[in-house]
Amino acid sequence: MHHEVSFLFHRLNALLVALLGAPPAGWQRAVGLEGEPGIWLPDHVIMAMLVVVVVAVLLWSARRRYSVEHPSTLQQVLELLLSGLRNLTEEVIGHGRGRDFVPFIAALTFFIFLSNFFGLIFFLQPPTANTSTTFALSLTAFLFYNIVGIRRRGAIGYAKHFAGPVWWLFPLMVPIEIISHLARILSLALRLFGNIFGEHTATVMFLGILPFFVPAMMGLGILGAIIQTFIFIMLTAVYVSGAVAEEH
Repeated sequence: MHHEVSFLFHRLNALLVALLGAPPAGWQRAVGLEGEPGIWLPDHVIMAMLVVVVVAVLLWSARRRYSVEHPSTLQQVLELLLSGLRNLTEEVIGHGRGRDFVPFIAALTFFIFLSNFFGLIFFLQPPTANTSTTFALSLTAFLFYNIVGIRRRGAIGYAKHFAGPVWWLFPLMVPIEIISHLARILSLALRLFGNIFGEHTATVMFLGILPFFVPAMMGLGILGAIIQTFIFIMLTAVYVSGAVAEEH
């Protein structure tokens, strides 16, 4: 059964109306809800908030039950995941430098995977099937690696890599590099959105026509959620690597 919105959409908005009254017109214009009376928050924002809550609860539970002698299943899974992310960042960004970026890469991993996974639960909606969420993620990655590059190499040192390998090429290289970096926002956002939206739509259609394919579609959905998460964090790590790389 397909829901255009999650089961929390109307319930949470009704609660907000009861607590805060009708949303102002200016607020609705700002969040893209103009013409929808009684709606404070769009569904993808509610789902993104739910993802944050679920991740926080899982990590709090793992931390509360942390044990060296008798690790829980959740702790072992998280340790395995973090170990893999640490190895990934060390390989891509550089040995001795990648460890510093594990928290950021891990945060992206948890949020994106769980957001993608929501598309497999019929009463939820994947926040990553909305361009507002994916552009927010890609812009966050873009700002992060540029800020890291400036902090590590200094503003002048970081700006030099936009000029190209030889100084006389800088009139050509600077605009190309700027366009290339800005295009990363677009490519990260649209790649994630397109794949998750397409997979979610196809799953809903197939389940409506051939419901006995549920196990197969669930398996493909989980695989797709993992692949799209990996692609996003891998590209982010590559961009960070380029930002902090020393010039030779």
